[in-house]
Amino acid sequence: MPKTDQTSLTSCQVQSFIDDGFVRIENAFSTDLARQCRDALWIEMGLSPDEPQNWTQPVLRMGWKCSTPFIGAANTPQLHQAYDQLAGKSRWLAPKGLGTFPIRFPSSESAGDDGWHVDMSFGEASPDFMEWRANVKSKGRALLMLFLLSDVGPDDAPTKIRKGSHAFIARELLPYGDAGATLRQLSANGYASTQGCEIELATGAAGTVYLCHPFLVHAAQPHRGERPRFMAQPPLLPRGEFEPALSPSPTQLAIRQACELGF
Repeated sequence: MPKTDQTSLTSCQVQSFIDDGFVRIENAFSTDLARQCRDALWIEMGLSPDEPQNWTQPVLRMGWKCSTPFIGAANTPQLHQAYDQLAGKSRWLAPKGLGTFPIRFPSSESAGDDGWHVDMSFGEASPDFMEWRANVKSKGRALLMLFLLSDVGPDDAPTKIRKGSHAFIARELLPYGDAGATLRQLSANGYASTQGCEIELATGAAGTVYLCHPFLVHAAQPHRGERPRFMAQPPLLPRGEFEPALSPSPTQLAIRQACELGF
């Protein structure tokens, strides 16, 4: 699986993003920033890394954080370069922090949130999240991002990724046009079209970031390790709608490749 700790992505890595739907960037932000983020989250949770007897829930969810370490982790020069390369130069908004945080603890208890899904990108005004939407132009989202704030091994509840699933979802969204499909519509068949996709685990050291196509199908899983897993899953927001006059970004190229579209 392509990865990098260089200043910019190689052409092979960009093509892998188009084909597979994601790229992994090691050392995208410092381990010190990751530690500062974890420290802040421990404080807000009212828990301690040294008192595992108090880790009584399989997952705790924390909202958006915009203090200095979270802003810094999301806006390193390496990540800004990668945002340009994948979402289009200057076609994205600099993140104002990180969130949300599904913090997973070692537990034999199911968290009940481990189904395969695609993150919706607009329509959040509806109180029913199953009515939130996505459309084939990926309105409202330039990238899905996974920020590892702790070391994540195979037993530490790494996010499961279906490689290449974004292409199937693009084709399924196409008939819905600009209005898009709701989560209820898109998930009605359990993402059956992507069941044959190879599964990749989002593992890595603290400071690793997975930059993913917005249509990538992914899922949580139980934590079978020993230390809590800290991760943020923010969107990269676009500056606006796709602009046909500009050369297509890799995010757009992946959709065009899947659907044979001209935008």
